[in-house]
Amino acid sequence: MKHLVLLPLLFLAACNAAEEPKTAPSAQKTAAKGPPAGGPPPIPPYQMRAEAGASGGEALFSNKCGACHLAGGMGTNLLTKQMLAAKRPPQDGMLANRTDLTADYVKTVVRNGKMAMPRLTKVDVTDTQLDAIADYLGKGK
Repeated sequence: MKHLVLLPLLFLAACNAAEEPKTAPSAQKTAAKGPPAGGPPPIPPYQMRAEAGASGGEALFSNKCGACHLAGGMGTNLLTKQMLAAKRPPQDGMLANRTDLTADYVKTVVRNGKMAMPRLTKVDVTDTQLDAIADYLGKGK
């Protein structure tokens, strides 16, 4: 009687082992090779940042502020809209292109926030880092 119960199970196991994979041979080869020959697409420029350990004002701006204030960022888009409304060139939407910023103004906005920009604490950006960023954006003013 035990054998009658085991017989259907053995039959099912044999059927499953004999089945061919359902993927096409070309898909099997692609999966084994990895990414396509050209590799993954390049990183869009608006997602590129300076090295994490960099300490200059431009590199710190890129790392600490770049997610919003480099090309394609929300801050840049909002500032560009404001510049156009004020009849200024759209290039002024990029903070790095501005010539009217002072270091004190940059520090005030960073620490207190402005409109959609939240305030950044000393944990987010240290005073030393903020000084370097403000000097870079303020062009020494």
